[in-house]
Amino acid sequence: MEKIIKPTSGYLALIFLFISLFAIGFSFYQIAANESYGYGILILISFIVFIVIVKGLIIVNPNHSRVLNLFGNYVGTIKANGLFFINPFYTAQKISLRSENLQGQTLKVNDKMGNPIEIGAVIVWKVGDTFKAAYDVQSYTDYVRVQSEAAVRHLAVSFAYDNLEDENAQLTLRDGGEEVNRILESELSERLAKAGIVVEEARISHLAYAPEIAGAMLQRQQASAIVAARAKIVEGAVGMVDMALKKLSQEGIVELDDEKKAAMVSNLMVVLCGEKAAQPIVNTGTLYN
Repeated sequence: MEKIIKPTSGYLALIFLFISLFAIGFSFYQIAANESYGYGILILISFIVFIVIVKGLIIVNPNHSRVLNLFGNYVGTIKANGLFFINPFYTAQKISLRSENLQGQTLKVNDKMGNPIEIGAVIVWKVGDTFKAAYDVQSYTDYVRVQSEAAVRHLAVSFAYDNLEDENAQLTLRDGGEEVNRILESELSERLAKAGIVVEEARISHLAYAPEIAGAMLQRQQASAIVAARAKIVEGAVGMVDMALKKLSQEGIVELDDEKKAAMVSNLMVVLCGEKAAQPIVNTGTLYN
């Protein structure tokens, strides 16, 4: 459990440091000038004070901390900023509290449907519990990197890339957007809590089919788009033909029997659904000759 402590200010210790330096210098001067070797004891005492103060003085910069340990026992964590004096026998481990970015490498994995894909993520994290970061894992930075990669892999195998193969999928990697990012952030928070890490943000930064199937998947997507567009065109053309026949019948412009209606429908469908502009043909006869 993290314990926050605030040690003694180091400015008073700094004054004693300068006094000990002055005493050492003054003693050497007296010895050299008067050959009075009684100042040797003062030199020894001043030197011991100097070493103790130098060993105990620490500076904690903004968004940094010091984890203090005394002979294998956790003493506490300093999160305040400034100059402090601590027990010279303490060992102080420096841990940054700043937010850091982890640009994960692009991973090649299989999605839920077994298709090889490439996926990568950007994670913003910081140390929240210095005790866990210092003592519960070997290296919290390596722990973040490895567990983040594992979380991204697990996310990739949990969902399909898109709904081309899994039409009933409620959520896919490509269309999930913020929901997929939220799931990734939640899993990362759970995995990294053991190391005292707080996940501030997690986002998918790269998502694509693997090169060996990218071409085939692109053709499949294009074919699906073409089919959908054709269906929309046919639906619109049928409506326009129906409207044209009803308009001609209501206004009595021309009387059409079933055969003529069929011919007109055929011609209109060709004109409306064709990819190129229709070429007009002048018919000088009749429909029956």
